[in-house]
Amino acid sequence: MKYNRILLKLSGESLQGTQKYGISTDMLQTYAEQIKQVVAQGVQVGIVIGGGNIFRGLQGAKRGFDRVKGDQMGMLATIINSIALQSALEDNGVKAKVLTSVCTEPIGEHYSKAKALEYLENGYVVIMGGGTGNPYFSTDSAAALRGVEIEADVLLKGTRVDGIYTADPEKDPSAVRFDEITFDEVYERNLHIMDMTAFTLCKENGLEIIVFDMDTRGNLGKVLADAKIGTLVKL
Repeated sequence: MKYNRILLKLSGESLQGTQKYGISTDMLQTYAEQIKQVVAQGVQVGIVIGGGNIFRGLQGAKRGFDRVKGDQMGMLATIINSIALQSALEDNGVKAKVLTSVCTEPIGEHYSKAKALEYLENGYVVIMGGGTGNPYFSTDSAAALRGVEIEADVLLKGTRVDGIYTADPEKDPSAVRFDEITFDEVYERNLHIMDMTAFTLCKENGLEIIVFDMDTRGNLGKVLADAKIGTLVKL
């Protein structure tokens, strides 16, 4: 495997599967099987998962919610997803721990870098819920922050799209996918991979990003085996 320790960012919306809301057990199983495969090969896996399948703070703010309270509700949504993924992993024989940025014990342990590293080094998948614990920060920012903190070799952004394109491939059929692109090129082209706070944090700390299609079975293992799928963002 090319990487020893990864931070895997999963989309909350992807957990919906073909549903319009909530958690698809089929998608959970697909994710758990892929993660089990790479853990069995000795890769240390940290995970941050979004909460958009349950509640998104910005959408709440547009409907009249106080932004801070809306973001707090979104944080709790990510914790629900984290527990669901932990359960799916454990059902597949994978040891997993949920660490949360806000105190939720006994549901999840309070996050610290030392605790996360200890569990990773002892073969646990560490799922880090609750975002950064602060409003106005996305789960992309949480993924970047946790990736830097746990000294991950790479941030893998699992999406429903198979990489970064010159334009939105769902709207522009002539869009071309990049195999590799630099951080600076992303800025210059104004490509929207993740929010700028998250993206800049990765750049400033030299944390490379791979954007790939996580919903296709086996793709996580292929990315880690250095197969040419997805798009690598590098310095």
